[in-house]
Amino acid sequence: MENPNTSYARTPHGNRGTVHSLIDDAAADSPERPCLTDSFGQVTYDRMAALSHGFATWLTRQGAGRGDRLLVQLPSRRELVAMVYGASRAGVILVPLNPAMKKYHLRSVIEDAQPSLMIGDGPGTAVLDGLAEVPVHDLAAIWPEVEAAAREDASPSVDVRPDETAFLVYTSGSTAAPKAVICPHAQVTFASRAIQQVLRYGPDDVVFCRFPISWDYGLYKVLLTALGRSELVLDGGESDLVLLRRMRETGATVVPIVPSLAAMIGTMARRDREAPPPVRMFTNTGAALPAHAVTALRDAFPGVQVVRQFGQTECKRITIMPPDEEHLRPLSVGLPLPGTSVLILGADGEPVPAGETGEIVAVGPHVMPGYWRRPELTARTFRRDPETGSLRLHTGDYGRLDQDGYLYFEGRRDDMFKRKGIRMSTVEIEAAAMDIPGVRTAAALPPTDSRDLVIFAETELAPHTVLKELAERLESAKVPAQCRVLAELPLSLHGKNARQALVEMIDGEGR
Repeated sequence: MENPNTSYARTPHGNRGTVHSLIDDAAADSPERPCLTDSFGQVTYDRMAALSHGFATWLTRQGAGRGDRLLVQLPSRRELVAMVYGASRAGVILVPLNPAMKKYHLRSVIEDAQPSLMIGDGPGTAVLDGLAEVPVHDLAAIWPEVEAAAREDASPSVDVRPDETAFLVYTSGSTAAPKAVICPHAQVTFASRAIQQVLRYGPDDVVFCRFPISWDYGLYKVLLTALGRSELVLDGGESDLVLLRRMRETGATVVPIVPSLAAMIGTMARRDREAPPPVRMFTNTGAALPAHAVTALRDAFPGVQVVRQFGQTECKRITIMPPDEEHLRPLSVGLPLPGTSVLILGADGEPVPAGETGEIVAVGPHVMPGYWRRPELTARTFRRDPETGSLRLHTGDYGRLDQDGYLYFEGRRDDMFKRKGIRMSTVEIEAAAMDIPGVRTAAALPPTDSRDLVIFAETELAPHTVLKELAERLESAKVPAQCRVLAELPLSLHGKNARQALVEMIDGEGR
């Protein structure tokens, strides 16, 4: 029997170590606060809790139960946020995929995840249909059923344990094989609370997110805003040309960025004649922000904090520069999350002294247990501490700690190489290139057996000018042999440099 007056603010909210406990807590004490705004309008916390109950009920009626995988390929809208919490409530593992993922990769991911059911959106549903012998549902067809279930009295949530898996998050890598990080409730909620402790989202914050929920950077914004009782604004696919206008209209105060988005916002703000949106904080991840991008943001948004972060999906976040300290150590990526620690290990596996470079190893309750159905890779990446037995994430990234415990990132395993007898990193070469006036962004490719060190630069400058400027900034051994100038560097689905596309471009020229 339907009860249109059901209030999910009054629903008991046990299972505090679970993903759905975050929305239950928010709905209990802030039921009428805005939870999110998408292209269809605004949703309160109480309403989002109701929709999550409705979706959990729908899943149960489809026969989905604890440990089943639900694969969704959907745009970032209220329905997907309700699924994040509703799947958790039903004990179902959510597998969110980017709507832009093509059939070639979808086929591999579906084979790997082995979902019990899948949900698509419009034409995307037809793509999913036929890739596996499991039910495929169209979002528009099922959502009226979810809405109807949301009006019923809330059925009790499954007694989900914190050590059960909440998500499988597929990450990009250097190989074609799919690789999903297993994300249990306990690790996800710990990481979320630790990040919130540093960033301090509040009830007056409006978090403007342009990133897909299929990427952990977008996914955790859903959880962080619930912890802060903040409002999440989801990108509705609007043109880049109206970006600043949308930030103004929504009153954006926090904006997650990657370097490409930072450059776009800085450029548009410089040309804009209206008052800037009320942004108090930008948070960066994915790659280091070039100095000119940071300067452009600070010039356009007076008093704004530009927070540097470093992490991997395998533990979500490793370090954050405390917002109040952003000017003190401009090259550092910050301190370990509260309740976690960072080790720097040498080639022998032993810790190195402060100031020396080694592999970055993360330790703490945020370290995920491994990769889905990849035992060998799991064993190499997630290892037990020889003394305490706790799980450690061996990131394959390199960096150093200073005497005060602040981390300095120096490059990923694939970024580090030797040339002319000197060890170097693509990171430092790219940073030098982006220091050149007129270079918007840059990507370096390490040398191989068939070619030397190459730099790609997004600029109107001539290649020889870029190389000349680099020679004034770098040791001679670190100056690339070649420069390729592009009007626009290709980007991945997450806004990072698409290095594989650059490799194919340069290697194709030699054929």
